[in-house]
Amino acid sequence: MALWTSSEAAAATRGRSTADWVAHGVSIDTRTIQPGDLFVALSAARDGHDFVAQALEKGASAALVSRIPEGLTEAAPLLIVADVQTALEALGRAARARSAAKVVGVTGSVGKTSTKEMLRAVLSGQGRTHAAEASYNNHWGVPLTLARMPVGTEFAVIEIGMNHPGEIAPLARIARPDVAMITTVAAAHLEAFASIEGIAREKAAIFEGLEAGGTAVINSDLKVTPILRAAAEAQSARIVSFGQGDGAAYRITDLALHPGVTVARGVAGGQPVLLKVASEGRHFATNAMGVLAVVEALGLDLAQALLDLAAWAPPAGRGTREEITLDPARQGEYLELIDDAFNANPTSMTAALEVLAASKPRDGVGRLVKGRRIAILGDMLELGPTETELHAALAADPSMPAVTVVHCVGPRMRALYEALPEAARGRWVESVQDILPEVHRCVDAGDVVLVKGSKGSKVSLVVDVLRKLGQRSPNPETET
Repeated sequence: MALWTSSEAAAATRGRSTADWVAHGVSIDTRTIQPGDLFVALSAARDGHDFVAQALEKGASAALVSRIPEGLTEAAPLLIVADVQTALEALGRAARARSAAKVVGVTGSVGKTSTKEMLRAVLSGQGRTHAAEASYNNHWGVPLTLARMPVGTEFAVIEIGMNHPGEIAPLARIARPDVAMITTVAAAHLEAFASIEGIAREKAAIFEGLEAGGTAVINSDLKVTPILRAAAEAQSARIVSFGQGDGAAYRITDLALHPGVTVARGVAGGQPVLLKVASEGRHFATNAMGVLAVVEALGLDLAQALLDLAAWAPPAGRGTREEITLDPARQGEYLELIDDAFNANPTSMTAALEVLAASKPRDGVGRLVKGRRIAILGDMLELGPTETELHAALAADPSMPAVTVVHCVGPRMRALYEALPEAARGRWVESVQDILPEVHRCVDAGDVVLVKGSKGSKVSLVVDVLRKLGQRSPNPETET
């Protein structure tokens, strides 16, 4: 079934099509474009108009442009609009307007993408579900996700992010969620905000896009929860809370971390539940409770949702766990890698360190015979004027005493290195490039190794090196 016809897209964008065409997808990248896609010539780091000819050569059905690109004529299948970004937003609005799907919007300082993927897994078990790829949560990612939504979609999950004030509300108004969930509010993007309260107000702006009679799903464990609740009340939303406190309608009463799984007992909408997630992390279980609140708000099957959550594991770079075989000729010669290298702030660092502290290194293998818990931590970015203090404060994290060695990567992580007890200090390096040649000396068979940092710290390069040390194999306890 066609996603867009030339007449539908022209009506949605108020543009002019130079030919009749049918699109089965929407793309902004010629590297991944598929035959039959509508290519959207956005101007970001590079002008998408420079790639229109290439997109058409690769089989694009048409291109959304604001001018006829050099080397092409009106004989090419083009949808010509006044502004490409504005037209993409209009296409997203039109896709939302024509769909009968129930839409869930997700935002938060930590856990947006993993929660979006939880919702994808759970809702897919109960109907045709569409969700954003990767972290498509910004000014082009949200309308692009909507524009790609098939007409027959029953449930859609839209991730909404921000870096600066005033970004979330316009995106929420495009998405028009029936249910909006805020995972948490934490010290992230403090360079652009004066306080945590400012971040809370920006996150709460997602409720400005709620459909009439919509539901706000709110973390009840936060100091800024009253700000979130007030914003939801201002939109006359139905409010459902989740968390670990007594006041939450969906709450965890008991929790245990085991290798490859988190098990929690709790209450969901007044009934007792046993919740399992196929990954380690208190934050995963807490957000899973929020997902159950979304399921209830949509009138879906709670028991089926619990089954689907039990099979869920986080996407790559967000706490995934795997084994790296160092010597395939010798049994047990492997280390365990916790890859959480996609993003970092103080809240997510605490969550990752708790997972590391609960892990079980293995003795009797490797050069050192005794297994260790090792953290390789990169800079936390965009924390504002208190970034030095926030990095140093990690030394007092309650999970730190269980960590054998901490290697620190980046200029900001110097503060943590200096605050650590001397026995826990590994290496401090200014740049990730300085530690890459030494990674093999920092780890051993039997170790559990956490790699975490903001994307800009590039500690994901450490993950790449670790994987190249041996044969990568999925941890059978965390993959289904």
